[in-house]
Amino acid sequence: MNGGAMLEGVRVVDLSGVVFGPYATFLLAELGAEVIKVEGPGGDQMRHLGKPARTKGMSPTFVTVNQGKKSVMLDLKTESDRAHMRGLLETADIFIHNVRDDAIRRLGLDYESVKPLKADLIYIHCVGFGSDGPYAGLQAYDDVIQAASGATSLSQRVSGGAPTYIPSLIGDKVSGLYAANAALAAYIHRLRTGEGQFVEVPMFEAFSQFVLLEHLGGKLFDPPNAPACYPRQVDPDRQPFPTSDGHISIVPYIDAAWLKLFQVLGDATILTEQDMATPLGRWQNIDRLYREVARLTPRKTSAEWMALLKEADIPAMIARDVDDIFDDPHLMATGFFRRVEHPTEGGYYATGRPVRYHSWPDRTRTPAPLLGQHTAEVLHALDQR
Repeated sequence: MNGGAMLEGVRVVDLSGVVFGPYATFLLAELGAEVIKVEGPGGDQMRHLGKPARTKGMSPTFVTVNQGKKSVMLDLKTESDRAHMRGLLETADIFIHNVRDDAIRRLGLDYESVKPLKADLIYIHCVGFGSDGPYAGLQAYDDVIQAASGATSLSQRVSGGAPTYIPSLIGDKVSGLYAANAALAAYIHRLRTGEGQFVEVPMFEAFSQFVLLEHLGGKLFDPPNAPACYPRQVDPDRQPFPTSDGHISIVPYIDAAWLKLFQVLGDATILTEQDMATPLGRWQNIDRLYREVARLTPRKTSAEWMALLKEADIPAMIARDVDDIFDDPHLMATGFFRRVEHPTEGGYYATGRPVRYHSWPDRTRTPAPLLGQHTAEVLHALDQR
């Protein structure tokens, strides 16, 4: 068994902030890359967002998404620190940032200026909107991208009310996945050809592709043969079902499971109705089936239903409150949460690496760095080249 990290020896210089870029570099750090996070004197904005923090500049989200990295503080408004930055890029395999185009050019860190420093550098620019469209250069945050992509209309189709945000930084995180994937693909290309390259990862386009995978619906075809959206996903009746003590998700995905489910629920009367006599009829009236399930599930507790549904081999899971996630028996058994010590923040819980590589045993991450914690170490190493 090879104990070395898969990206061991790969150096990533990260000039990104908030979540989009930092999540991408977190994923690269998870694979063993050395990630040097370059921050200005005020630090990444995410250091100060999302309470409660134990100490200033170490918010929970920052601590989570910046594990495994080194922090170097540089004031890029000064020529001396821009020189340090150029020195870092001369040693880098991948450079990733989310600085807007005009600002990065003023710093002399645009691709055309940086390429002479290291011809095979992989240069990843995380942007809000693609540079060849009318939105190019506009500021983009998760809420903006959710709205622009149509994601906020999905809840509206379910509730019949106003559009709402998905309560997660899902646009940032999905785009971060795209950026990490792009960096790995470009790195493989470099291994094959020796060539570096410029890569643009636009948040709007990335998240739109993600949302529209199923939600183009009938708009996929020319001419359209149905409205947009995957009907099952926006069915207002397809929600966690109420139980006597909470809610439960039940997914009778195939027709045979519907027949079995009503036997488990103890009342299959609805299946005797004429329009429920065939698989097509049940599919065409699936909203009524959902409502009938919701009528029957309050008869037992969530745990009682889980036991019966597991025995019947019907997919189900208790709808857990996120506040209770530490009590999940599966995550407890797999050691998903690990209590670790931060040198200044004390004890905290880190999530385990969800993907398991048999040729590379798991390892403990280094904790998220304090602002500028590794400046002296990294710059000294540059001076020793």
